[in-house]
Amino acid sequence: MARDERLVRWRLVLGKAADELDARAGMSADDLAADASLGWLYDRDESLAERDVRDRTGGEGSSALSVPDWLNQVHKLFPKETIERIERDAVEKYQIHEVVTNPEVLKRIEPSETLLRAVMLTKHLMSPEVLAMARELAAKVIRQLMEKLARKVRQSFHGTRTRRRSRIHIAKNFDAKATLKKNLGSYDPKQKKMLYIREPLFVSRTRRQMERWQIILLVDESGSMMSSVIHSAVTAACLWGLPGTKTHLCIFDTQVVDLTERITDPVEVLMKVQLGGGTDIGKAVAYAQGLVESPRRTIVVLVTDFFEGASGSVLISRVKALCDQGCTVLGLAALDEQANPSYDKDMARALVNVGAHVGAMTPGQLVQFIAEKVRA
Repeated sequence: MARDERLVRWRLVLGKAADELDARAGMSADDLAADASLGWLYDRDESLAERDVRDRTGGEGSSALSVPDWLNQVHKLFPKETIERIERDAVEKYQIHEVVTNPEVLKRIEPSETLLRAVMLTKHLMSPEVLAMARELAAKVIRQLMEKLARKVRQSFHGTRTRRRSRIHIAKNFDAKATLKKNLGSYDPKQKKMLYIREPLFVSRTRRQMERWQIILLVDESGSMMSSVIHSAVTAACLWGLPGTKTHLCIFDTQVVDLTERITDPVEVLMKVQLGGGTDIGKAVAYAQGLVESPRRTIVVLVTDFFEGASGSVLISRVKALCDQGCTVLGLAALDEQANPSYDKDMARALVNVGAHVGAMTPGQLVQFIAEKVRA
């Protein structure tokens, strides 16, 4: 029977609950292997029993797969986007820690942010050998994130062009519009093209003299903020060393740990993070108050879900004090590529009422926000 792509897709989505589609779909050997791989993972869902859905594999074949064998199958059978989703579900939804604690798996697994989050969750379970391999995986992911964000930093903090002419011929400062206008005399109407450029024009690029600014990142290390912790570490590293800026990086739960000395090594920063535990946001804000040198040239970035485990009134009063001094306080309920926040809206609203800015941003948007403040 010919393979019916539409029915095959439905069969893979629904699993054994739709086994009546098998004959009609004309599933190939690869389709059956894909179904077995999906069953190995998603048959763990406890809600299946509540919905009276039978085991989608029925036999013992798929359940006998080891994690490395299963991962090999997944990488052979599915496209990259699907692999990333499957791996994320394995680690985060079904807590299959062997995905990142098995050295055989780590040797072949594709680095991704999902796996970096898994490393952060399970590093305490790792032997020294596995931890060293996990660091290498983390370094690859961090390097990819930093390369991407570094371009945003360069764009945001680059000098502005003036209309003043320059004798220095640099391609990026070439003034195409003015050059065409200047050299219209060499235009040939018959050929409809310019024969030559007698005088190329360039503009100068100047960088405004910036007063020294402080950027203080306070990052909540509670489990719900894991993606934001990763991107905060990367953002701090990219901001470090920018002309006219001084960047601090601190993580907090019920205590505050200043990681500014390690800011250029995001991998080391992330290996220091201890996810979970209580939260004292007010204490972190108090620590930031002690770092402020010139309030009107200070940006305090508070990355947290705003669920305060200590005194809410103390947190509000400390944020108000920073704002009243002239600091810019930016509260971010999410700092990652999705910027999908989950946070205490009442607390966020209270902080806005005392002068803070609150929202969710991608790392690139945060860099642009800081650049606009610094260059204003």
